[in-house]
Amino acid sequence: MINIVLVVHLLLAIAMVAVIMLQRSEGGALGIGGGGGGGGGLMTGRAAGNLLTRTTAILATAFMVTSLVLAVLANTRSAPPSVLDQPLPLTAPAPVGGGQPAAPAGDTPQTPAPPLAR
Repeated sequence: MINIVLVVHLLLAIAMVAVIMLQRSEGGALGIGGGGGGGGGLMTGRAAGNLLTRTTAILATAFMVTSLVLAVLANTRSAPPSVLDQPLPLTAPAPVGGGQPAAPAGDTPQTPAPPLAR
């Protein structure tokens, strides 16, 4: 699926470059479209300009749509989710000391500490 969208995306890019190069600019540029007022062409200068402008807008819109589709497809294909996206565990973490109490509990009698001498 991603390969098909990528090929369409590349064809749209090539077509858009070709249509932009056909347009007449103020500075002369290529002007291959024959948009000059010379007469003998298929369309007048204004009609060719409108057609090329619309074609450029349509190709640009399709190019942006395929760009967004490629971004979404690449995101779904990406690596496993981030650690930040995973929920926190509900259990308490294990104690650092290996889970053993510091002193044995139960049978050992507790003797009071001797008083401090002043």
